[in-house]
Amino acid sequence: MEMLKLGSNDIAGLEDRYRALFINSLGGFKSVVLVGTENNEHKTNLAIFSSLFHIGSNPPVYGMIIRPDKVYRHTLENIIQTGYYTINHLNEQIYKQGHQTSARYDREISEFEVTFLETEYSGTFKAPYVKASKVKIGMQFLERIDLAVNGTILIIGKVMECFIPEVSLRPDGFIDLEAAGTVTLSGLDSYHLTQKLSRLTYAKPGTLPEEFTK
Repeated sequence: MEMLKLGSNDIAGLEDRYRALFINSLGGFKSVVLVGTENNEHKTNLAIFSSLFHIGSNPPVYGMIIRPDKVYRHTLENIIQTGYYTINHLNEQIYKQGHQTSARYDREISEFEVTFLETEYSGTFKAPYVKASKVKIGMQFLERIDLAVNGTILIIGKVMECFIPEVSLRPDGFIDLEAAGTVTLSGLDSYHLTQKLSRLTYAKPGTLPEEFTK
């Protein structure tokens, strides 16, 4: 396979849109989720994010990056205002509708409504879930960190509740996202179904990992 090398000057010289697609793809496959929010006037909002990442398990905390708030960021505003949001995995049945939420709709328009994605409320949580999503997480806002490097915003939240298909939960606590039908993302617009290569045993010095069979 012939390899292509690009240095920092080469990357800086790329056309803006080309560079955005290139760098977003370069990092590899990413989780892609729909973030559901509601403001104090009960107006719902739904937006797609590919920047969710695990911070810690005790307490259960996730972070996600939101682009600079030089223009209205309805998701960010709702999270700060109410303190709650939901994370909803995409699946094969809703990924096109999920992608459409990236369009810049006015505040008065709910992405739930224009994409025909039905809201769902757990009864114990203030933010709306995507009913058709199969893995759903209720989050409580903990902290906002403004990043000086490019003006993006790190939002940190705590898992307050979650819903997963029973068939996807393994005896040791592992969630089989392939069994749950979760879709992944490459770049900004390339959606993928997964095929598990292998699950390996816990790595220890002096031994090679083996296939996990449980």
